[in-house]
Amino acid sequence: MNLRETVGRFIPLVPTLLDYELEHSRHDLLAGLTTGVLLIPQAMAYAMLAGLPPIVGLYAATIPLFVYALFGSSRQLGVGPVAMVSLLVASGVGQLAEPGSSTYVGLAVVLMLMVGAIQLTLGLVRAGFLVNFLSHPVVAGFTSAAALIIIFSQLEHLLGVDLARSDKVHEVAIEAVNRIGEVQLETIIIALVAIAILAALKIWAPRFPRALLVVALSTVAVWAFGLHARGVDIVGDIPAGFPSPALPGVDLEALRTLWPTALTIALVGFMEAISVAKVFARKNRYEIDANRELVGLGLANLAGSLFRGYPVAGAFSRTAVNGQAGARTVVASLVTGVVVVATLLFLTPLFYYLPNAILAAIITVAIVGLIDVEEARRLWRVDRRDLALFVLTFAATLGLGVQPGILVGVGASLIAWAIRTAQPRSVVLGRIPGTDIFRDVERFEDAEEVDDLLILRVDESLFFANVAFLRQAVTEHQREAEQHEGQALDAVIIDATSVNYIDSSADAALHEIHEQLDEDDIELHVAGLKQPVHELLDRSGFTEAIGEARIHLSVHEAVESLTDEPRRTSDANEPDEAPSAA
Repeated sequence: MNLRETVGRFIPLVPTLLDYELEHSRHDLLAGLTTGVLLIPQAMAYAMLAGLPPIVGLYAATIPLFVYALFGSSRQLGVGPVAMVSLLVASGVGQLAEPGSSTYVGLAVVLMLMVGAIQLTLGLVRAGFLVNFLSHPVVAGFTSAAALIIIFSQLEHLLGVDLARSDKVHEVAIEAVNRIGEVQLETIIIALVAIAILAALKIWAPRFPRALLVVALSTVAVWAFGLHARGVDIVGDIPAGFPSPALPGVDLEALRTLWPTALTIALVGFMEAISVAKVFARKNRYEIDANRELVGLGLANLAGSLFRGYPVAGAFSRTAVNGQAGARTVVASLVTGVVVVATLLFLTPLFYYLPNAILAAIITVAIVGLIDVEEARRLWRVDRRDLALFVLTFAATLGLGVQPGILVGVGASLIAWAIRTAQPRSVVLGRIPGTDIFRDVERFEDAEEVDDLLILRVDESLFFANVAFLRQAVTEHQREAEQHEGQALDAVIIDATSVNYIDSSADAALHEIHEQLDEDDIELHVAGLKQPVHELLDRSGFTEAIGEARIHLSVHEAVESLTDEPRRTSDANEPDEAPSAA
């Protein structure tokens, strides 16, 4: 491997720049500018959602974006502040400090450092598979509930009334109703007009920078009519320039308190990024490396913590805009970063009269689409057990809060998985007449059981948690078969084609099943073993115990061997001639 390839393995941006084709420049420039225009108001809005000053959102939208472009594997992923992570920040840091205070900002920076360290560590140890523990129904239920929580969290800005912060929807709703008489009319009008414009343009002109339009119109309106003097809350002074790099102050007590939030953000942020990155990678025919994504996001968060940012992830909406605008390489992200830096250096005074209601409206319209009603309908049709997980996670997140909600969902999905694997499906097989095909007799009416044989298929790998179920299944099916046939079985055939793994407990159970059947003068046969499982049974002595002749490549072969040979309990074991009568 030459130097260029070695560097490219660790810093993917290097070969991208060395091999950059000028024909991509127009597409990347347009996509970068378009995404940058969208990112500026979104970053400020999501910072407000996180309980932070809007300027912190702009800080989080610069350095992390450049660092991800260096180390990430996606060409279109829009890295920066996102709604879900912002809500988690507000939920976690809000327990320790007053939103907007200097202590609060400092803790958010520490949280970003922790998230980056967790993601980088997971990437280096190649633990990208951990995100699989966040099942799709759990994520959909959590996201839908979190979207509602986010929308209700913006009511104070949409109504112009100071409401107590809470991640429990019912508490916010009750307080809002009780204080409906304090609503600020001008604020509501601004918010409703902005939501109408954003929603209309989202349908009719999805590529138009609608967020920037409502920001510009509302800012001019507040300045021209002096609406800030009539009670409309505005962003106010935003410091220009860029903060000097500095290590965040780390407090051990804060670390202990924030680590569950940091772990949740690290996994949820990674999951959000990898899911949208894979969509655009498939469209553009290149591969995404999950562990490389963890490293890229981890380094982005670590670097951002040096410049007073807060945790970032990959955004669905901005990635979609970036991809639809024609981004071909990560150069588009570099252009986006330059746009944000230019805004920080020269344009922050233009946002002085920006109403907070506009930022709340931007968040509300962006978030509504995350309420996944269609997924609930799909789960109703496909798998109602998964629908139960969706509903449980949704209800827990709404009723208990953001972090308890996702913990309940993950815990419930693990319990559901444990129950399913501890009680594997087992079916009795019968032959389709005139063929060598065997199918479930309950699902295929023409499948016929073979006389004196029980053919049992186990649809799960066998391990310590389900060996008791395996023994019970063999016993119950044996009893049912004998009652049905009216006589003892000659053999039991276990179809192991669905068994990918057997542990020592399952191996011991197979020995016990063989010994029990042998006492009842019933042969045990096994068919369809995968090679690694067969080798394990060879080492354990199971193959020797039942005899190599009882290990078969297929159920058909096993049945043929039994129906062609004399049975131990057949007439072949009786005298050729009956004794004469006395």
